[in-house]
Amino acid sequence: MNVTLKTLGLTTALALVAGVVSAQEFSLNLSTSQTLQDPLVIAMQGAEQRIEERSEGRVDVTIYPSSQLGEDNDVLEQIRNGAPIAALVDAGRLAPLHAELGILAAPYLVDDYTQYAAITDSPVYGEWVEELAESSGIRLLNYNWFQGTRQMITKKEITAPADLSGVRVRTIDAPSWIATVESMGATAAPMAWSEVYSALQLGAIDGAEAQLTGAYGIKLHEVATNIALTNHIQLFTGLATSQAWWESLPEDIRTIIDEELKAAGDEATRMTVERLGEVQTEMEAAGVAFNEVDMAPFREATASVYEEVGLVEAREALQPYLPSAQ
Repeated sequence: MNVTLKTLGLTTALALVAGVVSAQEFSLNLSTSQTLQDPLVIAMQGAEQRIEERSEGRVDVTIYPSSQLGEDNDVLEQIRNGAPIAALVDAGRLAPLHAELGILAAPYLVDDYTQYAAITDSPVYGEWVEELAESSGIRLLNYNWFQGTRQMITKKEITAPADLSGVRVRTIDAPSWIATVESMGATAAPMAWSEVYSALQLGAIDGAEAQLTGAYGIKLHEVATNIALTNHIQLFTGLATSQAWWESLPEDIRTIIDEELKAAGDEATRMTVERLGEVQTEMEAAGVAFNEVDMAPFREATASVYEEVGLVEAREALQPYLPSAQ
């Protein structure tokens, strides 16, 4: 059965935020900055079908790729106001609402994406999720959507932190992300993901740090042809929704949504891992030069980020679940 990706215009988006209900009993709107072809969106399509089937049509799921409902920070505000949206965001964006969660987007926290499961299965993480829901009205449903490892994508070759001096690099508009890029030696330029291609093309920025699948999805290889494999952040994301809306759902509907979105995250992760090698090959064929770097200087340079953004205690709390302790 083919899964149709449903998109609506701005008028409809505003209507859903205002609380207009659909013909179905419940509506769920999935928001992401990634494009239609990204593994994350493909996994969402599978979840859309399964949720609607298991709920026997009581839940209507609509997917909004490419930031159609707005940039992530704007969508989070809609969620805090009770909109029936689940937005795929990294924890760095949630840090202003609950500081400890910023650790999940901190540099070189783990060496491999598989090591995140021990963190998100820990009671420490569980406490942070509950505290976030209570203090901000945002419920983090899951955090198992791996988008890839962040690399440095630039117009010139980067081999060491010193090469980033004076280089304007786009990053996510969140404290830990900005601090990471600046500690690596670059000038952080937070901006919307949808603006990165044109900013590189026009010379407003000199590079971007991003995962390969996301970069390939918006064709950054056309405007920046050097990629340094810094591996500075293993980018996991999770679906954040309105706590008030979530509590308003019947228990059976919550169970269906929770189970299927978690399964979709696992599927997105699997597809992303499979796709990363293919994307690098395709980028190389398009003329992109990849270079391995000595990560030790980058790791050393970013060590200060934990203290700068107040994550030392959060890292200590997670220490029993980090790779060094296993």
